[in-house]
Amino acid sequence: MGPLEGLAYGFSVALLPSNLFACFIGVLVGTIVGVLPGIGPVGAMALLLPSTFAMHPATALIMLAGIYYGAMYGGSTTSILVNVPGEAGSVVTLLDGYQMTRRGRAGAALTIAAVGSFVAGTIGVVGIMLAAGWLADVAIQFGPPEYFAITLGGILLLSRLSGGSILNAFVMVALGLALGTVGMDSISALRRFTFGSVQLAQGVELVPVIMGVYGVAEVLLLAEEGIAKTQIASVKLRELLPTSEEWRRSTMPIARGSVVGFLTGLVPGPAAVLSTFIAYTLEKKVSKTPEKFGTGMIEGVAGPEAANNGATAGAMVPLLSLGIPFSPATAILLGALVVHGLQPGPLMISQRPEVFWGFVASMYIGNLMLLILNLPLVGVFVTVLRLPQHILATLVLLLCLVGAFSLSNSFLDLWVLVIFGVFGYALRKLRVDPSPMVVALVLGPMMEKTLRQALFLTRGSVVDLVARPLSATILILAAAALLGPPLIRLLRGRRFAKPIPQG
Repeated sequence: MGPLEGLAYGFSVALLPSNLFACFIGVLVGTIVGVLPGIGPVGAMALLLPSTFAMHPATALIMLAGIYYGAMYGGSTTSILVNVPGEAGSVVTLLDGYQMTRRGRAGAALTIAAVGSFVAGTIGVVGIMLAAGWLADVAIQFGPPEYFAITLGGILLLSRLSGGSILNAFVMVALGLALGTVGMDSISALRRFTFGSVQLAQGVELVPVIMGVYGVAEVLLLAEEGIAKTQIASVKLRELLPTSEEWRRSTMPIARGSVVGFLTGLVPGPAAVLSTFIAYTLEKKVSKTPEKFGTGMIEGVAGPEAANNGATAGAMVPLLSLGIPFSPATAILLGALVVHGLQPGPLMISQRPEVFWGFVASMYIGNLMLLILNLPLVGVFVTVLRLPQHILATLVLLLCLVGAFSLSNSFLDLWVLVIFGVFGYALRKLRVDPSPMVVALVLGPMMEKTLRQALFLTRGSVVDLVARPLSATILILAAAALLGPPLIRLLRGRRFAKPIPQG
């Protein structure tokens, strides 16, 4: 099935009433989550994951993905109107977006942000069609050594790109890998690190960990700090239309941001955040008046907003074609598919085309829904910020508890939720990113399994493991990305160091 035939088949799946409704609910919840500062798409996806257990796999994936890219739209709304980023991918947008609001151009900024996100989402759908299918065809030839190299390289790159201290990132990765070994070994069926507990034999579930680290931790922060009451700018419907000059200045930034975002999404790490900084920096480089950025430049809104939506589409490519998530959000999507008995990877496109192509087509429909929802109803979404904090925190905590227990009706999952909620709160206070731990928890078992399979094939020879061309190339690129920047800084420091005078 070619890309065009597959997309046509995907629209026939995505336009089913149940899938359309799931898409609408997903983008609506995503927009509200994006408007509310702090909760984030990962926490919302984790909260609603248990509600998808009775759905068709394609329907579940459509709704959860709608939350993911829908939050990118909502996050820009509060960044522009309130000067508070609704989620991390909208931090850069407030630099120029809020300044445009102060100049009376909030409507134009919101429209450009929404149109840029829609264009980036559309380009991202085309990218998924072409890249995921091609990569899946290549991945059929992969063996355990190649998959081990990809998972190891992904973890190493994530440690380098997650921001903050590399040492902290490695500690988080080590903790995630350790958690992934708890439970029954998939190859030998031996119980590991269960300390005599029968419940721990099931292992540490991903969903309670994510709910705790992102959901419960956020509730604790809200209880401690709350969201500062800010003056919310009002936007009238007639003020949403940008001028012809603003349209002209936004065209190329949207195009560049879409491409930058999609390519960044292919790399392990917080792609939605990284892509916005890269796009913003790129627009300053190509601008004839870079000194005006930060004073209300429309390019500073168009580029980053296109980039973060392009990154969400790019992040789907390694998930759908290789079955490997490179971010916490795609890890939740992987968890949803595994719960429904599916294994994302090169064979899913041919074996379950209704899931793959239905999901791809739904992203285009979802972006169209978001464009229609976000412009006329922007005032309605912003009123969510007036929701009392104690009600919001109680609702989120209740959803966390119910969702964790509904996984397997186990009190162990509730304990995991509470423990990692407190742990996530401590990480927030210490300004340590938990993303490497979450991704390592997902990739760890896969990395261990493929390593053992590869060593079995090579009769225990590590040399043969890394001697295969593709696996060696992946590992070399990952090592270069990890060690390259520190070595460059070291060499520059020595080059420009002043010689010590002899006395």
